[in-house]
Parts: sequence; structure tokens; C-alpha cells
Amino acid sequence: MSRSVPWQEWLSTGTEAVQEEVVRRYQATPEGVAYLPAMIWGTLQTEAYATVILGQVVEFLGIPDDAAAGVAARMRRQRVLYDGEHRYDVVLGEQALYTDIGGPKVMREQIDRILRDIDLPSLTLGVVPTSARVNMHPVHAFNMYGDEVHVELVSSGLTVTEPAEVALYRKAFARMREAALHGDAAKDLLRTARAFWDGAS
Repeated sequence: MSRSVPWQEWLSTGTEAVQEEVVRRYQATPEGVAYLPAMIWGTLQTEAYATVILGQVVEFLGIPDDAAAGVAARMRRQRVLYDGEHRYDVVLGEQALYTDIGGPKVMREQIDRILRDIDLPSLTLGVVPTSARVNMHPVHAFNMYGDEVHVELVSSGLTVTEPAEVALYRKAFARMREAALHGDAAKDLLRTARAFWDGAS
């Protein structure tokens, strides 16, 4: 079964309530999975990066501007990385390291943050190189919380709970993960991106 809720309905009071809902979901799910081809996973975002993202959401959807409160909630969600009770398997596309969110300074700080946390016991982080051969047609970003998948569409948030559909998302994630670089090889991609933003004006 799938359930779609329009963002303008879900975010009718602003971003904070939804961010708090995500915090609760993360706290209740000991193990999570995320695939993001073109942006940084929210639980690894710096405050500056998240401020740009949520500001864009507010402007695009025309919802009440409580972006600062939404960012504060997103920062609280990141505690799960350090509490010793949660584990996350995350795959980013290399493009996520180059999508300009906020300019060079924000991107440098963001990549430094990832390099700082990449070896956390709670985190397995892979990066799919842009030129990688992937045994999977290009797919959108998604997050998995146990037996539930959440997909952020342009107009709505989609929650997938039908077991057969969830199984396809697991299969897709496994293929993206297989194509990703981990450990030192992933750090090399991060450092190359950091050097790019060093040289950007």
C-alpha cells in the first residue's frame, strides 16, 4: 500500500512539525537506509546547508516561514548518530558533493562534516562515482525505516508499506550500494570535492 500526502497539506503550518515527526521516526527505528543521488542526507547536513534547503522548501511551496525552527529540529534528529542505539546505511551519488547548496563556504563546511563523521560506528556511508557502472536504472532518492519507505516527490511525500514494493526498494538499494565506494575510496571522492570547492569562487 502507498499513501501520498501533498506537501502543502503536510507543511501547512511550516517545516517544524514535519521535522519533529521525522525525529520521532528516526528515534523509533534502530536501523535505517537512505539513498540520495544529488543532495546530502538530512542527518548529515550542517546547519548552514539545512538552512538553505528548508528555505528553498518554504519559498517553493509558499508555506509559513518557520525554517529556523525546522532546521533546529533537523539538527536534533542528528543525535541518533551518537547515541549508540542506531545504525544507518547511506549511499550518496557523487553529484551530491557538487550540487551547489549555499555556495562554496557552505559546501566546504558540509564536506568537512561528512569527513569528520564518516567513520562513526553508527554510519556506513558509500558514494557512487559519477562514472560508476550501476546494475540499476537511475532512481530517485528514498529513505527506509524498517518496513516503510519514504519518497519525497515534487508535490507530495509518498509512504510505501506494501511488502512487495518495499522489497523492490531493498533490491534497488542493494544495487546502488554495490556500485558505491566505501572507506578510503569514498574519502578520496570527498576530498576531491572539497578541493573543487576550495577553488570555487
